[in-house]
Amino acid sequence: MPKLKTKKCVSKRIVITKKRKLKITPAGQNHFNSRETGNVRRNKRRLTSLSGVNADNVKKLMPYS
Repeated sequence: MPKLKTKKCVSKRIVITKKRKLKITPAGQNHFNSRETGNVRRNKRRLTSLSGVNADNVKKLMPYS
């Protein structure tokens, strides 16, 4: 059986922590942020956790991580 390939577009967007949690940068933070409130801008800087069905799908796309 051949080796499974890692989807590079997924591996560049998702960080896997030491305890195997998936962290992702939320969308919509590149520009037009001046109209957002301070709380929203601050929260956009953080990584958010990815869980549930989405996490299972990502693990299939990144088999060796």
